[in-house]
Amino acid sequence: MAADTDKSTMSPEDAYDVVLEKSQRILDLEKVDFLTRWDSDVMMPVGGAPARASQRSSIAAAQHRYRTDDDLGEALDLLEDADLTEDQDAIVREMRREYDVETSVPEAVNGQISTVMSRAHEDWKQAKEANDWSIFGPSMEDVVDAWIDWSEHVNPDGDPFETLWTKRSGYHAQRYIDLETVDRIFDELRAELVPLINDIRLSDADLATDAFTARGPYDINTQRQLCEDTLDVLGLDWDRARLDTAPHPFSYGTQHDVRITTRYSEETPMTALQGIVHEFGHTAYTHNLPQDHYGDPIGEPRGLGVHESQSRFFENHIARSKPFWEHFMPTVREHFPQLEDITSQEAYEAVNQVFEDNRIRVSADELTYHMHIILRTEIEQALVAHEIGIDEVPDVWADKMEEYLGVRPESDAEGPLQDPHWASQIPAFITYTIGSMLAAQLNAAMRKDLAVDELVREGNFEPIHDWLEERIQRHGQRYRTDELIERATGEPLTAKYFVDYAREKYGELYAL
Repeated sequence: MAADTDKSTMSPEDAYDVVLEKSQRILDLEKVDFLTRWDSDVMMPVGGAPARASQRSSIAAAQHRYRTDDDLGEALDLLEDADLTEDQDAIVREMRREYDVETSVPEAVNGQISTVMSRAHEDWKQAKEANDWSIFGPSMEDVVDAWIDWSEHVNPDGDPFETLWTKRSGYHAQRYIDLETVDRIFDELRAELVPLINDIRLSDADLATDAFTARGPYDINTQRQLCEDTLDVLGLDWDRARLDTAPHPFSYGTQHDVRITTRYSEETPMTALQGIVHEFGHTAYTHNLPQDHYGDPIGEPRGLGVHESQSRFFENHIARSKPFWEHFMPTVREHFPQLEDITSQEAYEAVNQVFEDNRIRVSADELTYHMHIILRTEIEQALVAHEIGIDEVPDVWADKMEEYLGVRPESDAEGPLQDPHWASQIPAFITYTIGSMLAAQLNAAMRKDLAVDELVREGNFEPIHDWLEERIQRHGQRYRTDELIERATGEPLTAKYFVDYAREKYGELYAL
């Protein structure tokens, strides 16, 4: 894999070309892996799984070789004191970061992680079906130990959990938001949301919670048409996207090609609709990354937390707002005449209800959702710090669910087996809440510049897209995450705007 350039005579220009070439190869492979993941969930026959696992392993190995290539290291060393433009400096910074991380981890350690993850995912599926944590627990312990080993190679003197949070490579990386910031945000959410959730539980407010569920069933093909119309209203570029069905909604892609998925329920069209708006936010971000930087870090999103902020903005601050339902309810009625008597206010109440029996994260409302995330993160931190053992997880989980949400899981499947994430990632959930905090912060900043409610009520989303593109999306990884957030909103990341938004919105809904 050696470059043609003679390293002994490599000029800064030659060195920068090497960096760009390696970046292109790494990111092309990452996008091919995205397509294999999409195909696995959307189109691949069941019998294709063994070959697909081998294919994805080969892609990961090839990426690692490019990330640790000696020519890349030589080029990065040469460019340390070079006179670079702002964009060139950002590209070199991001490539140097990944090179340093990847070269610090022996190949055997990466191989062990791949091995235990593959086994753990299969054990998780069996444990979920059998409703038995003991089937998955030993494999999860191997996953935790393998990632601790990885962290000790990357940063021997650091806190393993913070290393795992800040030092990952590739799409799963969350760079430049330190663990201190996460802890501060989580502390504020615990203090504010737990009593608010309890007040809501005790409220006598009578919301139209069954506005949609009482009028089913809903034809799946008609729901798909409604989702397509929703994406049209929001402004999706269909020449660079497609919509399919998957067991769990996701979207992957590039500036030129995003694959969107959703899932449907005959009981309510809101499952698919809310999912599709969420994935649209991810897609809008991806589509607005600079096309001329495809294949280098400036053409890449600024971490999963920022990516999640775009999806949460559209899902919560647009599609769960009163103005949205004032604009969109007539379209919903056109597709489903049985909703003719449902008002926009009733639709607004239905999509914003706080569920009393809230045991499952993926079905949680936007308020209680974050206690699900905090609970999981606390368990992850305790496991990595060896403060609890794997066999204690179900009991710790149940106690925290009761403390934060007033309910206890009735089974392991309703408890720590409900998510597959721990078969592969530690930490696995923080970015969901970080993204929601940033979404609220962006929403507050945007409202200083735009009449957001009026625009949404009119179905005019172009100024909203332009604002997000200018502040966040077009920059890719040009700036560190903390710098990007301050440039976009005028202040560091904070939970203040989400807390204010939650108090006002749910205080009004539940007459608190």
